[in-house]
Amino acid sequence: MRTRLYLASTSPARRALLAQAGIDPVLVSPGVDEDAVAAEEEARLGRPLTGPELVALLAVAKARAVADGPVAGTRIDGVVFGGDSAFEVEGRLYGKPHDPHVARARWHEMLAAGGGTLWSGHCVVDRRADRPTGDGDDTAVAVDSARLTFAADVTDAEIDAYIATGEPLEVAGAFTIDGRAAAYITRIDGSPSAVVGLSLPTLRAMLLGRFGIAWHDLWAFRESSL
Repeated sequence: MRTRLYLASTSPARRALLAQAGIDPVLVSPGVDEDAVAAEEEARLGRPLTGPELVALLAVAKARAVADGPVAGTRIDGVVFGGDSAFEVEGRLYGKPHDPHVARARWHEMLAAGGGTLWSGHCVVDRRADRPTGDGDDTAVAVDSARLTFAADVTDAEIDAYIATGEPLEVAGAFTIDGRAAAYITRIDGSPSAVVGLSLPTLRAMLLGRFGIAWHDLWAFRESSL
């Protein structure tokens, strides 16, 4: 049965990744204040969030923000995916740096450590119109990870040139494996797509295992951006 996928994200990387896998999602900005959501949860717990906790929390917040409202005035009929990523280096979590000076400092720290772990959170909310009622939870959550190793000879000039492109400022860890930083990453242990912010094997397992949706059921719909 055909199923439409709503992507609770405006990330070009996630959109391109799904397109390469034959899926054209409906793009919907979740409008979530990530810092506020994380701060509220840390205050509730009385401690900092771990990497898996953080990305799972934000993935759920994004998916719910889209699933709980109409899209362009129309009720959602399909499944909503929300995702989030964070890069962990020696116990320290790196989100989006936003500022060039912050990005530069993070690159020096990451290179000094030799690499780190990319945590990728996934949340799927089932909003199919014909979904059976009374069958339990409509939400699935999972976290995947990948260990990255950086080249040992990356120079300051290369770091400055990369930061000047603006690419690393709005992505977790200040780098993208599917962009200009790919040449600086020598090894990935784990799902390569998890580094992009959406582990395709994890998403497939969630859809099939929790909701009985086969991967190829997502292939039929043409792209729509809202």
